[in-house]
Amino acid sequence: MNLETVFSLTSVLAMAGWLVLLFSPLLPRWAFTVPGLVIPLLLSGVYAALLAFSIGGESGGGYGSLAEVMNLFSRPESVLAGWIHYLAFDLLVGAWICTTARKEHISFYLVLPCLPLAFLFGPVGFIAFSLVRLWQRRTGSATAI
Repeated sequence: MNLETVFSLTSVLAMAGWLVLLFSPLLPRWAFTVPGLVIPLLLSGVYAALLAFSIGGESGGGYGSLAEVMNLFSRPESVLAGWIHYLAFDLLVGAWICTTARKEHISFYLVLPCLPLAFLFGPVGFIAFSLVRLWQRRTGSATAI
């Protein structure tokens, strides 16, 4: 299987997880299981396989400097592995957001803007949801989802 196919399949798989999160008020049992467990496990398996096939090809790469990290991503296999890493962990953050919001009775309307932020900019979505949680705790404005 070529790298473009792996890229397309893993991206579609992650998008399916995000769709489940967007419809999580209608699919509460799936809200964590599919996007928070099943899909990240599948993506992690592909990630691990890419790492196994691309180890040894880099020279001079490492984590001690920006230049070394850039060298780690000098091969297409490594870039794809990095992309899948983002897909898996951003989806986990999105699943955590939905699950935590449900447990804490935070309105899905407040969660909804946090999901595209988590999808596009991972940590920014986490910050946004953390601010929503803080606001909800300070105001005591719990609303059923």
